[in-house]
Amino acid sequence: MRINRQIRAHQVRVISKDGKQVGVLSITDALKLADEDELDLVEIAPNATPPVCKVIDYGKYKYQQIKKEKESRKAQHQVKIKEIKFKPNIDTHDFLTKEKHAREFIEKGNKVRITCSFRGREMLHVERGEKVIKRLVDDLKDIAIVEAPIKLMGRNMSAVLAPVSKKR
Repeated sequence: MRINRQIRAHQVRVISKDGKQVGVLSITDALKLADEDELDLVEIAPNATPPVCKVIDYGKYKYQQIKKEKESRKAQHQVKIKEIKFKPNIDTHDFLTKEKHAREFIEKGNKVRITCSFRGREMLHVERGEKVIKRLVDDLKDIAIVEAPIKLMGRNMSAVLAPVSKKR
């Protein structure tokens, strides 16, 4: 973004400090107009013919642009992967509590990794862990889809659920 003497065009379309269009002026007249108000001439649309320039306080303008950018970044929701861990021999109430937490995470727009960890001889009954994960996936199928299928990695079996998109 060019300001004041950095502007290379011979003629520019000038917008005053209160937002009204002044018209097409030579660059020297536009700079004089900006100097009278003790403000800067800032090139807003360099690709237009003639380029559009605005008479504003550049420091204040730059601050507002940064503030606007931060605000837009803050408004964006970053999807996080939340993890829910349990064992293959989980009790009913514990399972319902974990399911409730998973539901809350998905409703907030986050992904959920369901992990079932096996200890010792539990590795002989991997199907129990798979059964528990499938049960949780079935209970949450109204609000989530399986993004990564169930897979066994070492002593952990996991699957990733993602929220169903609102476009459907």
